[in-house]
Amino acid sequence: MDGKLRIKISIADRVYPLTVEPAQEEGLRSASKKIDAMIKQFEENYAVRDKQDVLAMCALQFASQVEQKQIDNTIDGEETIERIKRLNTLLDQYLEK
Repeated sequence: MDGKLRIKISIADRVYPLTVEPAQEEGLRSASKKIDAMIKQFEENYAVRDKQDVLAMCALQFASQVEQKQIDNTIDGEETIERIKRLNTLLDQYLEK
């Protein structure tokens, strides 16, 4: 456990002890706060039967955000490649003159 931290993260009124790298601590604490805020939002805005339903909704929301970012990055990457190809074509045309 060289250099690792023992921390406690609270999610949905439950405490989870974790052993993490120091560089992970801030991200985990921030994620925990975002999850709790999302839980509160879902509980206030929807008829929710229990915490399991709210946690499933949170998981779906976060997973869909990650997936959408990957899709957006793929699209951006493809657009960038097309732009580079067009620039190369223009440069080739210019250099051939």
